[in-house]
Amino acid sequence: MKILVIEDNESVSSMIEMFFEKEKIQGEFAKDGLDGYERALAERWDCLIIDWMLPGMDGVTICRKLRKADIAVPIIMLTAKDSESDQVLGLEMGADDYVTKPFSPLALMARIRAVTRRYALHKEDDSDEDVLKTKHFTLNVRTREVLLDGKPVPNLTPKEFDLLHFFIQHPKQVFSRDQLLDRVWGHDFYGDDRTVDVHIKRLRSKVSEDNQPYFHTVWGVGYRFDESVIQ
Repeated sequence: MKILVIEDNESVSSMIEMFFEKEKIQGEFAKDGLDGYERALAERWDCLIIDWMLPGMDGVTICRKLRKADIAVPIIMLTAKDSESDQVLGLEMGADDYVTKPFSPLALMARIRAVTRRYALHKEDDSDEDVLKTKHFTLNVRTREVLLDGKPVPNLTPKEFDLLHFFIQHPKQVFSRDQLLDRVWGHDFYGDDRTVDVHIKRLRSKVSEDNQPYFHTVWGVGYRFDESVIQ
């Protein structure tokens, strides 16, 4: 694997670098947020590990700008902020997972394997069927493009696309948060079910209309995708 670590703390970077050498991972490091962002754009990476607080450009901004540029790469945020609101903010900006400092290299490696495995599985799924069409949506699973009533839906993060893809494959079926975590994120996901709520909220903001939310809350159970229900 080729991984870019954007981290200004030398002791943290040194610890990660030593562990990467042991695991035969090609690790490259940037201390400045702006430099790291430019390198993330310029090359292909198997994973990005980004610290929250950085000089030049903070990690949350880097994550948001990469997702806005449709960079489809797993992103793990490193943060000393352990409040739920901070973790949710990182996920809302497009991070796939987060690791709270201090952390063990083994825990970080487990997260890296989990997010890269999920991305690899979704790439395999993309080759099975190129285009899915519903009443309002057209999904090209190879190019990961989405049309809503013939108009492009911009700035979907990889996980938002995966969630929409899953729901479209299972219309009108109700899924609990735990089921969605298992089916979309994978059984080795380390976060909690709040992640599902965050992604549903973001999807609604990007594709829903005033009288058609598409993603419906089934109180006490979970969510379902239904294009026929108008509020």
